[in-house]
Amino acid sequence: MKKIICVSFLFLSFINAQAQEKKAKDLLDEVTAKVKSYENIIIDFKYTLQNTKENINQDSKGSVILKGNLYYLNFMGMTKIFDGKKTYTIVPEDEEVTISKFDEQDENAITPSKMLTFFNQGYKYYWDISQNIKGRKIQYIKLVPISSKDQRKEILLGIDEQTKHIYNLIEVGKKGTKTTLIVNSFKTNQPLSKNQFIFDESKFKNYYINRLD
Repeated sequence: MKKIICVSFLFLSFINAQAQEKKAKDLLDEVTAKVKSYENIIIDFKYTLQNTKENINQDSKGSVILKGNLYYLNFMGMTKIFDGKKTYTIVPEDEEVTISKFDEQDENAITPSKMLTFFNQGYKYYWDISQNIKGRKIQYIKLVPISSKDQRKEILLGIDEQTKHIYNLIEVGKKGTKTTLIVNSFKTNQPLSKNQFIFDESKFKNYYINRLD
């Protein structure tokens, strides 16, 4: 009898885990569909890096403009532009611009254009806690990397249940590093300059141009 109860419990636990995973995946699919429905997206964000063991606690602010796979990123004193073929990294402090060709074959390349849809492959999904943050109901989905080589232990993705927009992302590394990205502003379908994602080399005549393309 005990054996039957134990087997039944394990079976129900398995069914419940599958249901929770499907629930999490369905919500992530809604987020992806919402992102793809916009002509463009402009995000202002706060980024925090913490490592208690190394006594590291750093805060940075940034912004990114996204349109399809094109992006214009301002972060940590540099600007990064991707025009669909090449990436331009502008570092005013060093008066340097690095031009590199995007490798379309590199499926693992992490780019700002993937920051809102990176979770679509390579993870196990778990339905996590729900919190009320400043009047917004934020549902968390836990992502656990499938690859054992991944240096991240887990990622908590906070999703606004009403808008289906990402509110924050908490990444926990296997070596104790924790990074948090909070979306302070999320604007969509804004008027953009036709040259928004075009690099104008004439504006950087005094810069060293490092060509890797």
